[in-house]
Amino acid sequence: MKQRSVLVVLFDGIQSLDVTGPMEVFAGASRFPEVSYELRTASLDGAPVRSSCGLTLVPDGSLADAPTPHTLLVPGGGGTRTPDPALVDWLRDHGPLPERLVSVCSGALLLAAAGQLDGHRVTTHWNVSDSLARDYPAVDVDPEPIFVRDGRIATSAGVTSGIDLALALVEEDHGRDVALTVARHLVVFLRRPGSQSQFSAQLSAQTARREPLREVQHWITEHPAADLSVDALAARARLSPRHFARAFRTETGTTPGRYVDQVRLEQARRLLEDTTDGVAGIARSCGYGTPEAMRRAFVKALGTAPAEYRRRFGSRSADRDTGPSHS
Repeated sequence: MKQRSVLVVLFDGIQSLDVTGPMEVFAGASRFPEVSYELRTASLDGAPVRSSCGLTLVPDGSLADAPTPHTLLVPGGGGTRTPDPALVDWLRDHGPLPERLVSVCSGALLLAAAGQLDGHRVTTHWNVSDSLARDYPAVDVDPEPIFVRDGRIATSAGVTSGIDLALALVEEDHGRDVALTVARHLVVFLRRPGSQSQFSAQLSAQTARREPLREVQHWITEHPAADLSVDALAARARLSPRHFARAFRTETGTTPGRYVDQVRLEQARRLLEDTTDGVAGIARSCGYGTPEAMRRAFVKALGTAPAEYRRRFGSRSADRDTGPSHS
């Protein structure tokens, strides 16, 4: 059994979920026979650190005493904005040594300050992506994906995307079945591909202030195959179509049609990734009606057809697609 060690760097002002999320993934995977991740946490001097939510984390020891791990993981949090220079120096000296160097959220700021991201394509939380790109022009910052893998460097966006990245690393190490079981145990989707936007349809649009419009947003998400025309949605909100369309755009920042398109695309992507349902059935269940309509939507939004998307991101058993005319 090959054991992989994971060292998580701790510091004051850390985001606790950036630590516990990935660690729970690796710990969950270690419950399988023939899978073992040795998890260790360390702060500069081995002293406890206080997270941004007030939770105190007690490390296993100091960074000075920690052996070189297979995977070095640097979480984010408010403490990355004004980091301890000694921590940056440690990362500069030790960052090149592990087989994998990983950051979660604004942990990318620490790795960039230590010169570990120069020449690499990376991502980080949308709220700090502009400052990362401005302060470190040698780093290729992509603010859109939830995680990016560039050689031995793996970076993720905010909080829960650290779980997505950890699941991807477990799948890389031990296969999809192990990662899928861990994801189910944690009740998260497996697997959001790294290319997925940091914002789902619900997050990218604002939540409407008025209850009828909020209810319509929820209805769209729960019933993508329903009649989601402006007339039908306006009737559900008990508004005239013109009033509904204007109010929806004002309160959510997007049009009803664009919101429906995002919800349907997101649902179709999930089904292609995590089920063996045929493209024709997915097209119907997501409101596209025909595989050709879904193919056009995928090509327009993602630059790839549904069958190719499944081959890239779906289960290995999900290859029983529709015929060539739909790919």
